[in-house]
Amino acid sequence: MFELKYHTPIEWAHIAVADFDSFLQDHAAAEKKAASMAMTMLSHYQDRTKLVKAMVDLALEEMIHFKQVLKLMTRRGVILANDEKDPYINEIRKMFRHTRDEKFLDRMLVAGVIEARGHERFSLISQALPEGKDKIFYDDIARSEEKHKNLFVELAIEYFPEDMVYKRLEEILVEEGRICSELPFRAALH
Repeated sequence: MFELKYHTPIEWAHIAVADFDSFLQDHAAAEKKAASMAMTMLSHYQDRTKLVKAMVDLALEEMIHFKQVLKLMTRRGVILANDEKDPYINEIRKMFRHTRDEKFLDRMLVAGVIEARGHERFSLISQALPEGKDKIFYDDIARSEEKHKNLFVELAIEYFPEDMVYKRLEEILVEEGRICSELPFRAALH
């Protein structure tokens, strides 16, 4: 449905894999936050029936991902870390406009772009990992994130005119690309 404006170089994945334990801790935190975001969305927009159903399904799927990451961490002897503020998320959230409908549209489109970035970066992690269970896991997670990216745009089109959705999506993609290009690489999803 859409493509990111900035493409993360494979060097990012090499940095993340070199400190894979830290990356896993960040990944676990990201899955928890994604589940929480889905629950927040359905709480704020209870009158949007299709959104509510989609967010319940998404929250459950994100918690399953969290459990899978936790299992991988346990196998490696890695414990959960304190959730840290994510500079990428902090910057991208600044794009939210303030009227109820504008914020609703922006939240959906930003969520879709975040999922698209997750798809890209989990795919890169998979490429950087040696053959085995972890590589297969990250292939699966990447495919799941791709479905989520499209889900949010489809939901936006359900509630707003398509031309409005794609115009705002383009603005968000440009700004998200700028944000990503300026952040240093680290052993974290964003």
